[in-house]
Amino acid sequence: MLKIENLTKIYGDKKAVDGLSLHIQPGEIYGFIGHNGAGKTTTLKAVSGILQFEEGEIYICGKSIKTDPLECKKHIAYIPDNPDLYDFMTGIKYLNFFADIYGVDAEKRRTKIHELASAFEIEADLAKPISSYSHGMKQKLAIISAWLHDPDLIIMDEPFVGLDPKASHLLKEMMRQVCDGGGAIFFSTHVLEVAEKLCDKVAIIKQGKLIRSGTMEEVKGDESLEDVFLDLEA
Repeated sequence: MLKIENLTKIYGDKKAVDGLSLHIQPGEIYGFIGHNGAGKTTTLKAVSGILQFEEGEIYICGKSIKTDPLECKKHIAYIPDNPDLYDFMTGIKYLNFFADIYGVDAEKRRTKIHELASAFEIEADLAKPISSYSHGMKQKLAIISAWLHDPDLIIMDEPFVGLDPKASHLLKEMMRQVCDGGGAIFFSTHVLEVAEKLCDKVAIIKQGKLIRSGTMEEVKGDESLEDVFLDLEA
């Protein structure tokens, strides 16, 4: 599903990501953990095709993000840590805009928008301009837009920030459903308790370098994920 091979991204004289390699298989929820500035967001943006990188390669469904970015982007959805939505649009226009980009037919989009907006309790707000939305509502709208075209790989940067407990629970269920259907999730989070309960595999990054990865059991052993992370970050 996703292969990151020796990814290196340089800003000036600093390696933000240094020789990172990760493989994510269909059916896996893969957590990406590290302190602020560790290289998580840079990695996620490179995987999404937003950032170019100096060394290495990224393959999505067997295609290179360097040489075949449009084909790769057909298979993914990306939710940044602070969704920068088009505030001048209404919620429904924004969702239809996304559906148009990915060629989602009219019947499918109507059904999915109704189901997801109702579940996230923002269906009544879709006629309002996004500029009137709270951060949590914008996050919900970004999540709905990412799910519209049934992507094979969903990439999310701190997706639970700004969500109320009910919406967080719903998102966790949606993530598992994607993976049960053969898709994959790659997401960063600072909420280690969520990662420990939700993820099949996890990777810990420090100063751009991968310092531990594997199944949750392999990474944490008999300790909590929080204890392992704090020990590795010391």
